[in-house]
Amino acid sequence: MRTAYRCRAYPNEVQQAVLNRTFGCVRVVWNLTLAERRRLYQAESKNLSYASSDAALTALKRQLEWTFLNEVSSVPLQQTLRHQYKAFSAFFAKRARYPRFKSRHGRQSATFTRSAFAIGGGVLRLAKMSEPLRFVWTWPTVDVTTVDPTSVTVTRDPAGRWFVTFHVDLPGPAPLPATGQSVGIDVGLTDIAVLSTGEKIPHPRHWGRHERNLKRWQRRLARCQKGSANRAKRRVKVARAHARVADGRRDFLHKLSTRIVREHDLIALEDLQVRNMIRNRRLARAISCTGWAELRAMIEYKAEHAGRAIVAVDRWYPSSKTCSGCGHLLADLDIGTRQWACPSCGIRHDRDINAAKNILAAGRAVTACGGDVRRAGATQVLLPTKQETQRATAGIPCR
Repeated sequence: MRTAYRCRAYPNEVQQAVLNRTFGCVRVVWNLTLAERRRLYQAESKNLSYASSDAALTALKRQLEWTFLNEVSSVPLQQTLRHQYKAFSAFFAKRARYPRFKSRHGRQSATFTRSAFAIGGGVLRLAKMSEPLRFVWTWPTVDVTTVDPTSVTVTRDPAGRWFVTFHVDLPGPAPLPATGQSVGIDVGLTDIAVLSTGEKIPHPRHWGRHERNLKRWQRRLARCQKGSANRAKRRVKVARAHARVADGRRDFLHKLSTRIVREHDLIALEDLQVRNMIRNRRLARAISCTGWAELRAMIEYKAEHAGRAIVAVDRWYPSSKTCSGCGHLLADLDIGTRQWACPSCGIRHDRDINAAKNILAAGRAVTACGGDVRRAGATQVLLPTKQETQRATAGIPCR
């Protein structure tokens, strides 16, 4: 099992100069290869293989105009060719979007394989550096002296922070002990998650404070003249404000997803297409701030490591309009109606809690008849034929 340990790095001025030069060369190789790949496909309808791009890089280093590529380690340059080849493979497999050109203002990274780094006793040395790279290990349960990474990635985010990521191959972890509990999760805008147990998890309040600070720095950035030194400084301020918002959201989602996976054996989620939902201009910002997709991704990989079962219920399943008690299906339910009474059995429902209960029931039905089918990557559960959602008809139980 491939595991990554990411921690903060603190390079000195000389190391920062070497890494910045490496980032620039990696960016040049990526952009030139991508441009050549696009030209070759548009002109001759051919794809650029990795072997061809590798040979082109060797020839490029011999040209007088690109001799500066020889000043940095060749390993990160070779790795960026591999990364681009994998990126296009994922694009053609419809797992990712089309690769884009790299900008000097975005996140910068360089990957070093075993031939370009050495680690021993918790000390990391990279190629073209005379001194070890200082980093802070943040996993108290893992001894850094026993870590044997296959590759190391050094990154610098737009906020100016440095990180080092160790990619390690480890045996699969032992599954967590069974708890005998199951949960259905309904996500929302007011409460980020509503559990079938009746618990509502609201959004953290500190996000609003960070967003107000972000707006203030964005207004100041807009007043600066393009290309000026003050604009470059303000750009870093805006990036730091963005980082605070992202870090706060990620910390909250990590804690929430870890708790859900530890306490439940079966986790049922709604198979939402967040990418399509954010096309709504009125709800795009609110949906993007919630982190629904990030929460689901965290629950997926943590459930896989813990040996938990996770089910994605069909997105067209009318979980909010179906009575969790008798199965009566409403003809219509306005988005503003947060509570409703079942006309068949008379039970009064909270809209979100009722939806979470129905999601859990649908998830149990899938696993009961052997429908827990997964693909590599994001969880994808295919509902068996007998469990497919029926057409919504008012007054008719859907179960």
